[in-house]
Amino acid sequence: MRLKDKVAIITGAAHGMGEAEARLFAREGAIVILADVREDLGEAVAADIAAGQGRASFRHLDVTAETEWRALLDWVLATHGRLDILVNNAGISGSAVGGLSSLDAWNRLMAVNATGVFLGTSLGAEAMAQAGRGAIVNISSIMGLVGSGEGHLGYSASKGAVRLLTKSAAVRWGPQGIRVNSIHPGYLPPMLGGTNAGTRDAKIPLTPLRRLGEPMEVAHGALFLASDEASFITGAELAIDGGFTAQ
Repeated sequence: MRLKDKVAIITGAAHGMGEAEARLFAREGAIVILADVREDLGEAVAADIAAGQGRASFRHLDVTAETEWRALLDWVLATHGRLDILVNNAGISGSAVGGLSSLDAWNRLMAVNATGVFLGTSLGAEAMAQAGRGAIVNISSIMGLVGSGEGHLGYSASKGAVRLLTKSAAVRWGPQGIRVNSIHPGYLPPMLGGTNAGTRDAKIPLTPLRRLGEPMEVAHGALFLASDEASFITGAELAIDGGFTAQ
């Protein structure tokens, strides 16, 4: 098992990529804490993992709230004694907020996608530093690497912030044995769930592999970066996008 007995927090783990990551990490031997604001979904996923002989529990977490982050990390350290892995997966899309020129939408996108990752990365790294090791994986987007003419400008801005926050954190926390990397997923069905079938189909020709990605394909990338196989990788950005950003 690639994550045997590792203690891992995954945010936004109640569905989509976060759920796939939680299920895969548990299969690979990790003790997984699923953190999300969607309590019913999160608790159901954790229970299903446990029913399959995995080790998983659910904790409520609003990633924009520093007090909730501190409470979660205190609980993890008191319960498990350490934190080995953190996947900052929680995020919202540009289509999940209001008008394209809305300041409220901008603030919401930045709060969840950027501030949430900042809080998780900085506070998670502090917790990991006690053991002198750890791995943080931040989920950004292809729109954190290239520009887009669609959606709210705040989405690309927030995901671009995750990219450089990750690199700066890697430099800052590397001497403490903590690795920090980012993943940049391409078009996935769950991320396009709020769009019509025609819009989803239109994304396929934009991707050299001529298909949409799957959450588990992103989860496997997170598994690699979280594992000891990536022990000399930090500050890197991994595009899991079917070749979209190669163009």
